[in-house]
Amino acid sequence: MRLINSNSENIAFAHTLLKIRSNQKETVELPTTFNKCTNLDELICSVYPHLEEVTIASTTYLTERTILSACNEDVNIINIQDMSKIQGQEIVYLAVNKLSEADAVDRTITNRYPQEYMNSLDPSGLPPFRLRLKVGCGLCNGTRLMVVKCSPRLIESKILTGFKTGKLVFIPTISLTPMTDDLPFSMTRRQFPLRLDLSMTINKSQCQFVKFVGIYLTTSIFSHGQLYVALSRCTSPKRISVLLAPDVANTTMNVVYSDVLL
Repeated sequence: MRLINSNSENIAFAHTLLKIRSNQKETVELPTTFNKCTNLDELICSVYPHLEEVTIASTTYLTERTILSACNEDVNIINIQDMSKIQGQEIVYLAVNKLSEADAVDRTITNRYPQEYMNSLDPSGLPPFRLRLKVGCGLCNGTRLMVVKCSPRLIESKILTGFKTGKLVFIPTISLTPMTDDLPFSMTRRQFPLRLDLSMTINKSQCQFVKFVGIYLTTSIFSHGQLYVALSRCTSPKRISVLLAPDVANTTMNVVYSDVLL
């Protein structure tokens, strides 16, 4: 983690994070310095105040903030609610899903897994079937971007991070295959290789540091070190907002495997 300065409060926060990283108890108590939110809208407003005023010039505003969650499903919900607050017309891009040539001639597969079923899937590593965008919203394809212009075949975006910050890029649709063995068939999805990044999964946030972070903890973290990673993305404990599960006062689940620490 990178603390914004070395005052006593931040030093205490660093020690707390170290304890969380090695704490093998199933639940941990969160520092009182965190902003505790009561619902998702409050969490969004805490991390993204005045989101309705975001423009294509608001690059610093977006790169300084993010909301983290353990699950892709929660991330999608948060992103949709985030984007609803941004002014402008929503544009929807629908993907084209196809079975592989070998599976397409197998009547058993085509009957059991129709097009509607493939459209409902959201495999890891693939963009969504229904991609919702607005000019000014953030995107992610390994690099944080901002939508500048939408057209049927290209999306014009501005790079927000890295040594190419400020550069305009034109993103076309491409065909992608999910990198998973969980599906009983092989498919490709042709879509813009983008996802909204006003919210992202905890795992994808590794190596990123922001000034303001929200953590959606109504769904418990489920793998080693996720809680530590989420909390250590921020540079100051006063800029961390959390949304806990209902009827939970100030604790959350923690997953630590002692064998990993050896």
